[in-house]
This record gives sequence, structure tokens and C-alpha cells, in this order.
Amino acid sequence: MQRRGAGLGWPRRQQQQPPPPAVGPRAAAMAPPSGGVPPGLGGRAACALLLFCYLNVMPSLGRQTSLTTSVTPKAEQSMAYKDFIYFTVVEGNVRNVSEVSVEYLCSQPCVVNLEAVVSSEFRSSIPVYKKRWKNEKHLHTSRTQIVHVRFPSIMVYRDDYFIRHSISVSAVILRAWITHRYSGGDLNVKWEDNLLHAVAKNYTLLKTVPPFERPFKDHQVCLEWNMDYIWNLRANKIPQCPLESDVVTLLGFLYASSGENTGIVKKFPRFHNRELEATRRQRIDYPVFTVSLWLYLLHYCKASLCGILYFVDSNEMYGTPSVFLTEEGHLHIQMHLVKGEDLAVKTKFTMPLKEWFRLDLSFNGGQIVVATSLGQDLKSYHNQTIRAKYFQLRLAIPKNSNSRQFYQYQKLASFREDFYYNDTAGYFIIGGSRYVTGIEGFFGPLKYYRLHTLHPAQILNPLLEKQLADRIKLYYERCAEVQEIVSVYMSTVQQGGGRPEACDLRNSYLDLKLRYGRPSTCRAFPWEQELKDRHPSLFQTLVEMGLLTVPRNQNESVLEVGGRIFEKAVKRLSSVDGLHQISSVVPFLMDSSCCGYHKASYYLAVFYETGLSVPQDQLQGMLYSLVGGQGSERLSSMNLGYKHYQGVDNYPLDWELSYAYYSNIATKTPLDQHTLQGDQAYVETIRLKDEETLKVQTKEDGDVFMWLKHEATRGNAAAQQRLAQMLFWGQQGVAKNPEAAIEWYAKGALETEDPALIYDYAIVLFKGQGVKKNRRLALELMKKAASKGLHQAVNGLGWYYHKFKKNYAKAAKYWLKAEEMGNPDASYNLGVLHLDGIFPGIPERNQTLAGEYFHKAAQGGHIEGTLWCSLYYITGNLETFPRDPEKAVVWAKHVAEKNGYLGHVIRKGLNAYLEGSWHEALLYYVLAAETGIEVSQTNLAHICEERPDLAKRYLSVNCVWRYYNFSVFQIGAPSFAYLKMGDLYYYGHQNQSQDLELSVQMYAQAALDGDSQGFFNLALLIEEGAIIPHHILDFLEIDPTIHSTNISILQELYERCWSQSSEESFSPCSLAWLYLHLRLIWGAVLHSALIYFLGTFLLSVLIAWTVQYFQSVSAGGSRPTPARASSDPTAPTTSPAVTPAADASAQDQPTVTNNTEP
Repeated sequence: MQRRGAGLGWPRRQQQQPPPPAVGPRAAAMAPPSGGVPPGLGGRAACALLLFCYLNVMPSLGRQTSLTTSVTPKAEQSMAYKDFIYFTVVEGNVRNVSEVSVEYLCSQPCVVNLEAVVSSEFRSSIPVYKKRWKNEKHLHTSRTQIVHVRFPSIMVYRDDYFIRHSISVSAVILRAWITHRYSGGDLNVKWEDNLLHAVAKNYTLLKTVPPFERPFKDHQVCLEWNMDYIWNLRANKIPQCPLESDVVTLLGFLYASSGENTGIVKKFPRFHNRELEATRRQRIDYPVFTVSLWLYLLHYCKASLCGILYFVDSNEMYGTPSVFLTEEGHLHIQMHLVKGEDLAVKTKFTMPLKEWFRLDLSFNGGQIVVATSLGQDLKSYHNQTIRAKYFQLRLAIPKNSNSRQFYQYQKLASFREDFYYNDTAGYFIIGGSRYVTGIEGFFGPLKYYRLHTLHPAQILNPLLEKQLADRIKLYYERCAEVQEIVSVYMSTVQQGGGRPEACDLRNSYLDLKLRYGRPSTCRAFPWEQELKDRHPSLFQTLVEMGLLTVPRNQNESVLEVGGRIFEKAVKRLSSVDGLHQISSVVPFLMDSSCCGYHKASYYLAVFYETGLSVPQDQLQGMLYSLVGGQGSERLSSMNLGYKHYQGVDNYPLDWELSYAYYSNIATKTPLDQHTLQGDQAYVETIRLKDEETLKVQTKEDGDVFMWLKHEATRGNAAAQQRLAQMLFWGQQGVAKNPEAAIEWYAKGALETEDPALIYDYAIVLFKGQGVKKNRRLALELMKKAASKGLHQAVNGLGWYYHKFKKNYAKAAKYWLKAEEMGNPDASYNLGVLHLDGIFPGIPERNQTLAGEYFHKAAQGGHIEGTLWCSLYYITGNLETFPRDPEKAVVWAKHVAEKNGYLGHVIRKGLNAYLEGSWHEALLYYVLAAETGIEVSQTNLAHICEERPDLAKRYLSVNCVWRYYNFSVFQIGAPSFAYLKMGDLYYYGHQNQSQDLELSVQMYAQAALDGDSQGFFNLALLIEEGAIIPHHILDFLEIDPTIHSTNISILQELYERCWSQSSEESFSPCSLAWLYLHLRLIWGAVLHSALIYFLGTFLLSVLIAWTVQYFQSVSAGGSRPTPARASSDPTAPTTSPAVTPAADASAQDQPTVTNNTEP
């Protein structure tokens, strides 16, 4: 394969020729071959021609100099002269104007050419100066011409205000040649063609000057003082290329791949470093990169191909590289070619199962090196070098993701085309996608070297989560043993149940069951005592299940046994003291998890992560959460998605990884909603603080339900519709009962003229949900509802013509009409038409227009539209949806949290709370809260506040702090959660210290949400002397320039508090506002001139009255008598300035106050 970037073959090394005399540096000249000449400067190699980076300078045409000197030939006239040319540069450095002396001789009329070319690391042979002139008269005569070569300022001077980006030049070549006019040389001939007919040529190298050693140019322009000052601040700063590496960590934590159509989406940006970016672009047709990733495979691919790591370009086609796993366990490696075809190879060896190994792939042009290493010590497993040019694969992503992908290998003996590799023109996928399923197993750290090919020994990609990886391996080793025990148990029961001599299972069991309540142990089971000691709970469970209860058909699976074990465990957890039973239930949950029933895995994950009645073990919690996620358990996947979204509980913050988990459940949510089976319930936002909402929760025998049923029986259309919805979706505490719901739909549709009931019943008849399909009646009812102006029915007519009649024109007509009426389903359906390229009048696919319709549908709450928008945000392949992983996670999370299985857990927690079953309520709300749904987090914190003894006894985490803190970081968190966190930060909570700044932020957020208590608390903080930061005031839209004092801010806060208060009578806000103004009035009065006058007058009166009183007392009293000596020898005598000891000691005694408080 020929590499690009080959340099020019000219100039070549000349033969030895005599150099003419010169003053300065001179290039070697072409002379008659008869003379013996020592080598000159003309023999320098052509390797100085390099690339010149980003030089968009047009070559400047030089002016012909006026100085031309005639030189008398030195030889005799009879000597035969040949053409030659050489030149002398007065100064060897590159200057703005360099003087060059060109000496030449023409034997025929000729054209003399002079050219300056420059080069750098990125481009070569860029002409920056060109000049040519004719010589027709002075033949056979050596002539000299002085030429002033002018170079661009950007390669001669330093950066300044006018020259913003000077260029570093690695080489400057000055070359000249002579062509005869009658043998191809002319002024009108192109320079490239003229050079080919040269009869004499020469060149020399000029010395370049680094950018920061060049002088400044005198532009003869004066700058304004401010511009000159700003420029001088940065004039002497040496610019540096951004520190950037081509090594990208695509995955730093373990990822549980469930083998479904979901995976991690990563996108490479272009390099900021110009050198790295130039190198990347040069290698578009010659890929040089290395991929290193850790894998733990549970099974080989169940389909034709399973995704490991592959690139999807902007046209939604596989690119380079694309690595898949085959059914046999080989690697399928695919590359995209420059001409548009695809090439693929397959490894000769298979990948190891249930063993951590590192897979290293190095691409170097057409050569691929595949290496696998086992374990932490990277013991070599297999190594294969593949020359990919001998195999070709024709494989493309179909437009319809549900269509089958066909591929074939074809041996080609002479395949030599280059690969096409542009890692920024698309995105990478780790695992599955809507095009292909992922592997079943776990991904470890994944590193991508974008511009290097490395030997496996040079790759630095350790398995960082070693302890967690080891626990995963031990878990599956134990589970293999458990599954074998269950399989042997079931097989033995099925085969020996009818043969009493084998173990006499049935009769012995029944007899002992009646006598002692415990079955006998069958000695025919091939189990050692050591095995029984390792799994005591499993054997106990199998025996307690009873041999008669185990189905004896071949369709019984280990998964069903795991489900039965789980049901028994949950039954014990739902008892009155269920939380006290957790430690004894854990072994049974472990066995259930090993049997593949991963609801048990999620229970274990929550128990260990929160320390719910078991010692808290974050690593063990991660293990079971990952195992549940790999098993596609919905709550486990949501738990993983939430932890990576927030970066809590030692899970790294990774939005792409979070999206992989959330998108898996979000994709299943609409399918689950249309499935009437399973433990599902409608997800309702019911807060335990909302007494009014709790009052309307009911059951089939509740007052609310019975009243609705009574009104529905009387023909109330609203009651019929509400009753049918409650029964169909399992809302408001009513158990799901689709059959009863359909009866009320039918009764309302046929007996009333309510368009909503007519539409709902028509949909049920179309889809056959709980009733026999009746398309004719459904169409009649749909048209009837549409005629009444129901936009859902208009959209339904479009759906009918699209699905059953394939009349896309008519479908689009109805959908456009329904969209104008505000129907989000219609917007989504129009997007589908554009996505499939079947919109009437627009034959091609239009993803941009489809994305606009999907976004409009998503804003209206449409689930599928939201899923498409989240996909566009994570890939960034559409200009209207710039890549935003965080927004993609938010949208996928919003859909996933509508899943019915999560709703079932929330409903069980709510019912337990209403019934006063605190253990069960705490259990289910913890399970729901750990998935990341906000309403369960705030409800759990509320329960922990109501029953702090229960939370402290059974939970290792600080329940109130943890879940209120989680909730305030959610979108749409209630204001009381912000107030509660503000209080916790203000007072401090257990191990959390006081933090006034965070307290102010929480109160401000509550105030911004319209809660009057938030304004009131902020005002109280100011009253206590706290200072509200300016960014908080800006957040509250309080201008600090207008409200510059605390009094002014207090007035504003109290006024807003009063305006936001919902109380009609006097509220604390209004009283606080009134009290503040009274204080202001009193303060104003105290500081007025009147108070000074009144004070002086009152003081004068008081003094006059005091003087008069003493005068009257003195006038009316008797004369004083001298004091007699005291007869009491213990009486104290007067002793000035001496304090009695008793008095001094009395002063140190504590003062007793009249305080009733203890």
C-alpha cells in the first residue's frame, strides 16, 4: 500500500562542477561537463521540502531590477559555452527583503526563473515569491542581475497587533532555472511545466529565524493608548499548544451488559492541538490506533453478531473499527473502505467464558493484531496477526432496525484498497444498540489510543476495580453450583417420582409430612455432605417446597424455582416484624439470585448498600446491583443509572454509562404498559404529606370506589371513565383488572355520548386488549368520537389508515389535523413518516424534520417521542440536537420512572403506610427510593421523620439526611424538601456540621419555587446577622443596588413572603412585615428632634422635683446626733477602702434567679 505525502524528486545531487567566484554564500552552478569541479552547495538533498502549516499566502510577483551587469567572457571566442545559473545571497537569513545576485549564461534565447518556496511540518513546496525575465540578445555572455526577494511578514516578524499569527518555518528554499524559449520555455507557460524543460537549475537554503527571535515590524502606525496597553500585556507571552493526549478512557468502571439493544454511546471530538489534529486527518486512509478493553463473557452470542465496540458514522452505517462477537465465540472485525465497501475478518480462536480477560486490538494500515490476556497477571491466551486485505464483508445497517442483517465472507486474492477511518464523523457504541444486541457479560476499563499502535506489553490498562471483579467471578462460580443442584434435583424428582424403589419419594414424603411436618431426605440425590454444608439454605428450601409441588414436565426451569424461593422470602419480609427477618432471609435471596431471578438481586443490593438489617457493604451492594443490571432487572438498572447520574455511593459520575442503563428500561416502559401481565401498577405522584390525596386512596371495597361505582351504574360518564381507568391501569390503590375495566368502557361507549369513552373502547377493540378484536365496530366508534371534536380520535383515524390500509396520504391528512388540535401522538406519527421516508410528496428520509416532530411530541409527554429525543441528544448526529449527554439522561430517566414494575413497588409501600404496617412501608419505600425516583425519596425521609426509632434501628444510613439530600438534586423536587435541607444545614444533623451558606441556598431555592416559608426563613437569617451573598440575591431577582441595606432586603423578603402566602387571615409573614414597620417607625421617632426636646424637658422636671424633695426633707428633719460606740465587740468599725472578707466571698457566690425552667 503506497503511503501519501511523497516529496518531489527535484532537485537532485549534481555532478562535480567548478563554482564561479562569489562573495557570499553561493549555490553550486551547472557548468560545462569538461571542467573538473569540486562539489558546491547545489548538492544539498531534497529532504528539506516539508509541509508549510496553514500558510494562505499568494506568491508575490517580484519586480525586475534595473541593475544588469554585462560580463566579458573569460574564455576564448572559439570555446563552446553551455547554459548555467548560480546566485549569491548577501545575507543568509530570511529577511523581509533579501538581496540576491543571480549570475547566468544563456546559449539560446531563454527565460530565467527565480522562486522561493517554504515548508513546515504540515505542508511543503508552497511558493511565496516568483519572478521570471527574458534574455534574447545577450547570448553566450555571463550576466548578473540583482533581485530583491520579498518574503511575507508572517514568516519574518514577530506577532504584534497587526500580525496576529506569525508562522514557524522549518526550511526556505531559493531556486532558479533557465529554459530555452523555443524548447518549452515561455512567460505564458505554467511554472510546473516550465521547470520540466529546464536546461540549467540550482537552489540554495536560507536560514530561518524562530518566531520569538524575530524583530518587530515598524508598521508606521500609532495605536490608541488602550489598544497598545492591551497588546503589551500579552505581547511577551509565549503561546503554548494545549496539553492533549490521544489516549481516551472510554470506560473507567464496570458496565453490566444484558445482551439487549442498549449500550454506551461515546463520541470523539477533534483535537484542540493542531499537530495532533493534522496527524489525525493525514491518517484517514491509513488507520493507526489501538483498542484495549476488559471483558467477562457469560455466553457467546445468541444471534448472528453481538456488539462489543463499533463505530457508527453520520449516515448511520458501520465504520472503522467495528468489533463483534459471533455465535461460535470468534471475533468479527469489520472495517470501512475508502470506496464505500466493507471489509471484515474473523479470528481463528474463540474468546474465553466466565473469565476476566483483556482484549487488545492494534490497527496499523492493513494489518490487525489481536491479543487476549487472562487475569490480573495478563497471562497470554491467544495472539493473532491478521492481514485484513484478504477478506471482504458486505454488511450494512438496515434502515429498519428490525430487519435481519445478512453477511458473508468472500476471499479475495488481490485486495489492496485503503481503509477509511474518521473517528470524529460519528460515534462509538460499547455493547448493544438499536442495530445489534450487545454481549451477555461485563465490560471493564476500555482505553482507546487514537494515533498509536502499541504492543500489548506497552498498553497501560489495568483492571482497576479488582475486588469487585473478583467478587463477580466468585458469584458466578457459586451460582453455577447452585444451578446444577437445582437441575439435578428437578431431574431426579421427574425421573424417580414414579419408582418407589429409587427413593420412595412420594409416599415417604406424604407420610412424614403428616406425622412430623418435615420431609425425609432422599438418599438417591448424588450430593456430598460438603456440598450440603456450603448451601444449607438451598437444600432446606428445596425440601420445604415439597416434591409434589414441583412440576414434573421438562419445561420447568431453574428460573421458576428461583421465583418460588423469592416469593417465600418476600412473604416473610411482609410480616409484621419483616425487617427483623432480613438477616435470615438473605441466604434464600442469594439462592434465588443465582437461579436467575434478579428481583432478589436488587433486594440484596439495597440491603447491603443501605445496611438495612445487615452490615453495610458497599462492594457487595455494587456486586448485586451489577448482577441485577446484567439480568435486565428493571429496578437494578434504574439504580445503576441513578448512581452514575449523580455520582453517589462510590459510583463514578458518568452520564453516558447512566444513559445506557436508563435507556434500557425506558425502551421497555411503553411495552410494559401495553402488557396486561406481571406485577405492574400506574406510577402516581402521591406524597405522604398530602393529606387530601391520601384520603381519596381506596380499594375495591373502599368508600371512594363504591361511590364511583354507584355513579357509574347510574350512567355518569365521568364516573364510568374514571372507574375504567382505575381498573385498567391499577390506579388509586385499586388492583389492576382489565376485564372489569373493559366492561365499563363498553357500557359508557354504548350508553352515553361521551367522546372520551367512545375513543377508549374503540382502542380496546382495535388492539384486542382483554376483548375480541372488532375492527369494524372500532372504526365506527372512532369516527363517531372524531366527529365530536376529540383530537385523540382524529389521530386514531390516521393510525387506522396507516396501519391497516397503508394509505399514507390519508393518514398524514388526519395527523396534520390532529396536530393542529394539539395532539402529541399525531406529532410523533408525522415524525415516523418522515423518518421512514414515506411522507406524501417527500420520497426521501428527513431525519431533521422527524426530529422536530419528535421533540414537539416529547414536550407534550409522548413516551416514544421522548425516547427518540434522548437518542438524538446522546449521539449528536443531528445539527438540531447538539450532543448533550446530561439532557439525554434526564429524558431517558423521565420515561424509565413511568415503568409499571416500579409503580407496583411504590403502591405496595403506600398501601402498607395507609394500613399502618411500618416495617413493610419502610422496606418498599427504600426499594423504590434507591431507584432514584424523587417522590419515593421524599416519602421515605418523611417516614423516617415519623418513626425515627425504626430508621435508627434497621438502617445504617442517615435516612432523613440521605433521602432529602437526594431529592433536592432532582428535577421538580418539592419546596418542603429544600426547606428541610435548609433546616438540617442550619442546625446541623448528627454527623453533619452547620453550614449557613448551604442553608441560605436551600431556602432561596424554596423561595424561588414560590414557597413563602423560604422567604420567611431568609429574612430570619438576616435578622440574626447573616449576610445573603449577592449571587443569591441575583438568583431571587433582588437588585443589590436598589436594596443596599439589610433593612431594605428585609422589607422586600417580607413583602414577597406575604404575597406568596395562601392564608387569608394574618400569616406569620404579614405579622413579621407589620412588626418590622413598627420598629422602623419607632426608630424614626427616637431619632427625631421632638424626642430630644421632650427628653430634655422631662429630665429638667425630674431634676427640679428631686431638688425640691430633698430640700423639704432637710427642712423638716431633726439635727443629727453623734454616733455612740457600739457595745457589741463584734460590731464592725468603719474602715474606708477595705472590703470585708465576707463581702468579697459573697460576691463570688452564684446568683440564684427565679427561673422555673430546669
